[in-house]
Amino acid sequence: MENQKIRNIAIIAHVDHGKTSLVNEMLKQGGVFRENQIVEDRVMDSNDLERERGITIFSKNASLFYKNTKINVVDTPGHADFGGEVERVLKMVDGVLLVVDAYEGPMPQTRFVLEKAITLNLNIIVVINKIDRKDSRITEVCDEVLELFIELGATNEQLNSPFVYASAKNGTASLSATETGENMIPLFDTVLNHISAPSGDENKPFRMLVSSTEQNDFLGKLAVGKIEQGKLNINDNLIITNYFDSDKKINFKVQSLFEFQGLKRVQVETADVGDIICIAGAKDMTIGDTLSDKNEVVTLPFVKISEPNVEMTFMVNTSPLAGKEGKYCTSRHLKERLFKEAVKDLSLRVFETDKADSFRVLGRGEMHLSILMENLRREGYEFQVSMTKVVYKIIDGKTFEPIEKLVVDVPSDKAGNVISVLGARKAEMTNMNSLGTRTKIEFLIPARGLFGYKNQFLTDTNGEGIMSSVFYEYQEFKGNLSRKNTRSLIAFESGNAVQYGLFNSQEHGRLIVFAGETVYAGMIVGFTNKPDDIVVNVCKTKHLTNTRSSASDEALRLEPIQKPSLEQMLDLIGEDELLEVTPKTLRLRKIILDHTIRGRMNFRKKKN
Repeated sequence: MENQKIRNIAIIAHVDHGKTSLVNEMLKQGGVFRENQIVEDRVMDSNDLERERGITIFSKNASLFYKNTKINVVDTPGHADFGGEVERVLKMVDGVLLVVDAYEGPMPQTRFVLEKAITLNLNIIVVINKIDRKDSRITEVCDEVLELFIELGATNEQLNSPFVYASAKNGTASLSATETGENMIPLFDTVLNHISAPSGDENKPFRMLVSSTEQNDFLGKLAVGKIEQGKLNINDNLIITNYFDSDKKINFKVQSLFEFQGLKRVQVETADVGDIICIAGAKDMTIGDTLSDKNEVVTLPFVKISEPNVEMTFMVNTSPLAGKEGKYCTSRHLKERLFKEAVKDLSLRVFETDKADSFRVLGRGEMHLSILMENLRREGYEFQVSMTKVVYKIIDGKTFEPIEKLVVDVPSDKAGNVISVLGARKAEMTNMNSLGTRTKIEFLIPARGLFGYKNQFLTDTNGEGIMSSVFYEYQEFKGNLSRKNTRSLIAFESGNAVQYGLFNSQEHGRLIVFAGETVYAGMIVGFTNKPDDIVVNVCKTKHLTNTRSSASDEALRLEPIQKPSLEQMLDLIGEDELLEVTPKTLRLRKIILDHTIRGRMNFRKKKN
C-alpha cells in the first residue's frame, strides 16, 4: 500500500551547485514562511560553522505542503568529505533531486551521490540549476548527465528521468530549457508525478530504520527515520536491534513523537507509514539501529558507509602553555568526546593506541577532520594533532594507497602550470576540455599528493581556479612524494615576541606571530624557503646604550603578518611537528622542543 499523501525526497549535488538555495525557494513557495516574513539566505545551514564557511556539513530535515501532499525534504552536504551524511539519509527517502550546475556539469561528488541513488534504485529528477548564468551550457550539460547515467549502469526507468531547468537564485523552474519559468510549481508537480509515494502496510507491526540521531537538552537522544510499516503512538513499547551487532536488544517506551513541519519539529500523538519522524525515549539508539514492535522483532540492513582514507593522531596537549586556555584538557575528556563523535558520524573511526593519551582518528578528508577539530575547540577542548596521513592497505603483500579523482577548472593560460605541478605530485591526466577562456582538466592523483596543494593552486591560478576531488579507488603505491616545500622558523627561547626580535627574524622568512604574543622554545614562529629549519630569537630585545634608547624600536617596520587558518596550518605541518589546538589559539610546534636533542636526532638521520 502506498501513502499518497507523502513524498520523501533528498537534494543531492556537488558542492556549490545550489542545493541549499533550491531548498530555500522550495520552502518559501511551499508556504513554510509568512508572506511578510524575512527569510535569510541558506536558512537550512543553521550551524555556525556552516554559515561561516558557506557549505552544508550536516544533513537536515524539513517539509512543505503542495496540493494536500506533504513533501519531506532532506538537504545533504555537497562536499566529498561529508559523503557519509549523504549515504545514511538515502535510506529514508524514495527519490532524489540531482542538482547540476548549468555551466560546470557533473563533478566528482555528482558522480558519487548519483551512484548511491542508482544502487538504491531511487527515482531521480535531474535539476539543471543556474540556467540564468551567461556562460551556461544547458544542452551539453544534459548530455553529460545522460552519459553519466549510462556509465553508472542506470535502469531504463532512471535513464528516462525528467529534467527540470531552474534558477534557485530567482526561485523559478521550467520543464523547457528555453523558458525561465515564473515559480517552483513545475518542480513541485514533477515531484508529485515522478517520485513514488512511500509504500508499506499500516496494519502490520511497526518497523523503522534509524538514519540519523539528534541530541536535545530536555529529551535526550532523538532517533530520525522513515516508518517502513505500521503506525506509531506515544507510549508504545519497542525493541532496538542492530544489523551489525546481533547481541543488541534493548526495550524502550516511546516518550515523545515528532514530525517535521517546515523547519520545526512538531509533537504529534501518532504517525503513519511512510512519514519521517523523530522519536525520543532511549539513550542507547545509534544510526543504523532498527526500531520494531516488541511482538515482531525484525532487524533491517543498513547501507554500507564508505571507509575513511586519511588519518591523524589526536593527543593531549603537552606544550609549556598547556592547560591555560582549555576547559577539557585530559585524556579522559578527549577520549569520551572522540568516541561520542564516532557514534554520530559513521564516516569517522577512532582507535586507542599503545599510549594512553593518544588516539588514532580516521576520516574522509582533511576538511572532515578539520571540522571535527574546530567543533572540539569551540566546545572548550584543548589538544594537539599530528600531520595528516593517508590510510594504506596491504593486499597480497603489496602496499595500496587511496587515489582521488580530481577536477580543476582554471583559466586556459594557467592550465600548463597546473598540469606541471600536479605531474610532480604523481597525478595522471585523464581528460581535458576547453570551455571558452577556461579549461576543465581531470586527473587521478594519490590522496597524499593533494596535501598542502590548495594554497599553491590558488596562487598558481591567481585565485581564479576551482578544484574538487572525490575518492576513486585504491591503487598500488605510486612511490615517494615530497610533502612539504617550506621549512620552519623556530623560537629559540620562551617569552613574549617583541618588535626588535621579529624585525631581525623576518629576513629569514615569513612570520606568523605578532609582537606581544607568548611563544616558547621549539614553537614554530614562521616559515622559510631555505633548505633547513632556522632557529630565531623573536624575544630578543634592544637594550639601552649611551647613544640609543630601547624605545627606538618604534622606528622598526615589520612586514604584514597573517595568521594561517586551521586548514592552512594542517597543510604546513611537517612530520616532526604538531599542531596545538586550544579554544583561543592555534600554534605549530616541533615534537621535540629542545634544540640540542632535536639537532642530534637530525644529524643522525642525515648521517644514516
